[in-house]
Amino acid sequence: MKHYKIALIKGDGIGPEIIDEAVKVLDAASSKEDFEIAYNDFLMGGIAIDVKGEPLPQQTIDGCLNSDAVLFGAIGGEKWDKLPREKRPESGLLKLRKSLGVFANLRPTTVFDELINASTLKHEVVKGVDLLVVRELIGGIYFGQPRANDGNRAYNTMVYEKEEIARIARAAFEAAQKRYKKVCSVDKSNVLEVSQLWRDTVEETAKDYKDISLSHMYIDNAAMQLIRNPKQFDVILTSNLFGDILSDEASMISGSIGLLPSASIGGKVGLFEPIHGSAPDIAKQGIANPIATILSAAMMLRYSLNEINAANRIELAVKDVLKDGYRTKDIAQFDAKEICTTSEIGSIIADRVSKL
Repeated sequence: MKHYKIALIKGDGIGPEIIDEAVKVLDAASSKEDFEIAYNDFLMGGIAIDVKGEPLPQQTIDGCLNSDAVLFGAIGGEKWDKLPREKRPESGLLKLRKSLGVFANLRPTTVFDELINASTLKHEVVKGVDLLVVRELIGGIYFGQPRANDGNRAYNTMVYEKEEIARIARAAFEAAQKRYKKVCSVDKSNVLEVSQLWRDTVEETAKDYKDISLSHMYIDNAAMQLIRNPKQFDVILTSNLFGDILSDEASMISGSIGLLPSASIGGKVGLFEPIHGSAPDIAKQGIANPIATILSAAMMLRYSLNEINAANRIELAVKDVLKDGYRTKDIAQFDAKEICTTSEIGSIIADRVSKL
């Protein structure tokens, strides 16, 4: 029997609730597929500030690096917003990504037929959407130096080295090989020198992937096209800043940010998390939607543990549960047959995993 060590970072707000449900589903999947998971909890974010005085203790970094994968909930909240930027919860997440070396962020957007009414876009626009944003995660303007704010003048620096671009391009091309073999690289090369290097490097890298169709699009047009005709996209390859924006935009095509997972890979240990925030306003009320976290756990099984059958089992269970009309409060208005609490829908999905 295989054994895996998973680092759990529950974080703040609804983080503990949604992670608990993902663990419930993971345990059901591991039992069916005959492997074991040992979980270790670590602190990051606001709770780490309160307990340890810093957003990312070294103990958390070490624990994550000594694990097979990291499953993360959410961090942040108004309580910590007035701290200096480097002391806020979000700085802990940026540092963790850098420490793990996870340069490729994979954010899928899939429209479930059962929730097609949840999207604000027309049915004919969103039906059948299945796209993947591949975002460079540990470079670009979020990490570039110099950066400063003296109260009168502020600046940030967008920096990319050629190899940073080439490796994220390879990740996108390899993802496309397992999908529909199309990559659209998004940049702003008509204005930015860093984007010109991006485009040149992506084109050079593409020569090693003859089976992939490569196109380019400026970021402003891509943002428009993503709403106008999202089905034209397979894999969207882009930088840290542009990817941050486009992936959140893409999330609303599905109608709920509570449904979409993400994987951050490429380093020694993968980091898996829902794309939504900590939502402290609904914490401890039992109304948070854990499906994005459960699907993130499925991505963890697929990309870090290579437990493909278990990942497929979870993804199929989620589809079946949605098809049967089980809904959390955030999507209750869309053909709900039964409105569930956070814990209830986690249990229903776990039970379905066990029966598949």
